[in-house]
Amino acid sequence: MSTGKSHEAWVRERAELQERYQARANLGIKRMLAQDHRAYLDGALSATTKELLGLVASMVLRCDDCIHYHLANCVDAGYSREQLLDAFEIAQLVGGTITIPHLRRALVLLEELLPEAGDAL
Repeated sequence: MSTGKSHEAWVRERAELQERYQARANLGIKRMLAQDHRAYLDGALSATTKELLGLVASMVLRCDDCIHYHLANCVDAGYSREQLLDAFEIAQLVGGTITIPHLRRALVLLEELLPEAGDAL
C-alpha cells in the first residue's frame, strides 16, 4: 500500500515470503499459522464476515500488510465499495485519528482493486 507496489507485486512478494517463513517455522509458529487459518473459516460467523472483522481490526491496529491482505479478501468476497467504506468508518471511529494515514492507503488500494471506486475517493 505505502510501498508503491501494485497489488499483483504485493501478492507475489507475500507468497514468496510466506513460503520461506513456513519452511523455516518451528512448531509454535506452525500452530499459530494453523490457528489463524482455522479462525477465518465458516463457523457461527461466515468466513466473509470474519474477513471484514479482520479488516477493521487490522485498521485499528494500524498494520498496513494486514489491511492489504484483508481488504483484498473482502473485495474477492464481494463486498461493495459502500460496504467497505462503512467498515473504514467504524475503524476510524474505534481507532481514532491515528488510523487516518492507514485509511488513506487503504482507499488507494481499494481504488486499484475496484477501479469504479475511484469516483468516490
